[in-house]
Amino acid sequence: MSDAAALNETSPIEKAAILLLSVGEANAAKILRYLTPKEVQRVGAQMTKMQDISTEQVQAVIESFLIEAYAATGLGVGNESYIRNVLIEALGEEKANSLIDNILMSDKTKGLEALRWMNPKLVANTIRGEHPQIQAVILSYLYPDQAAEVLAQFSEKARTDLVMRIATMETVNQAALQELNKIVEGELTGSGLQQGQFLGGVKFAADIVNNMDSSLEQTLMEHIKEVDEPLGTKIQDLMFVFDDLKNIDDKGIQALLREVSSEVLVLALKAADEDLKTKIFGNMSKRAAELLKDDLEVKGPVRVTEVETAQREILAVARRMADAGEIVLGGSSEQMI
Repeated sequence: MSDAAALNETSPIEKAAILLLSVGEANAAKILRYLTPKEVQRVGAQMTKMQDISTEQVQAVIESFLIEAYAATGLGVGNESYIRNVLIEALGEEKANSLIDNILMSDKTKGLEALRWMNPKLVANTIRGEHPQIQAVILSYLYPDQAAEVLAQFSEKARTDLVMRIATMETVNQAALQELNKIVEGELTGSGLQQGQFLGGVKFAADIVNNMDSSLEQTLMEHIKEVDEPLGTKIQDLMFVFDDLKNIDDKGIQALLREVSSEVLVLALKAADEDLKTKIFGNMSKRAAELLKDDLEVKGPVRVTEVETAQREILAVARRMADAGEIVLGGSSEQMI
């Protein structure tokens, strides 16, 4: 296989991982500072999976990066995210220490921002004894997928209460922030959270529920509707599930498929309905569609959790592209006036 062909088979996240593993710890730390928290988490996780990388692959990725870098107008700057564990797993504790220190020990990583670097179970244990409203404020500051993992550590009753609090939350008052100060670090000077900041809301609650395991998601929504049916309906209306991909227009599906690896797609489609499969096949070349169908046929039994993980990964890509204006989740990508 030629270098170009091999590069085409490499997903964007794999390219990023290869690049970071190739440039040395100091340079990797500098690059990671410019990624969003979610991007840092994803690329760190991918680094743990990389093995047997050939010199040709590294060269092809670096050449591709240089071409794209020359064409770019600038780099976006984001916040830090938690990656301590995945970097240690990828590089070993000794080699990872300097890289971790460069990322984590900046002056900005304080207060609530530091929670984004913590394991969800540790966050859950940290806030478990606090008032539910304080818990809801903290969950609203996390990223939806992390908040979903934290909520998974709570009882069904507590999950229902917290999601409803998040959905109906608006401006956080000074008293709540003062209470939050005591929980996190005593002060919020480096967290970026100011008095009166908007947190939570129905859309954020929907994003959290979207990131939960399907079993927890279904039970949670049933409980919320039992308590407040209109609120439950509002949350459900804003949720975007894997089956909803068939409502994306053809141009959007094609753009999405370019960002998803074939391995993840095969896993995700194992439990997809025929309408969605037809939509996917119809937006691929005839040869690519036939190869995908063959892969699905020969793929043996897989765990439900693996399928759900793959589907969530694709949904995360879809939401990111929607936020960037690259696709429209509801259908037509034509501009509306």
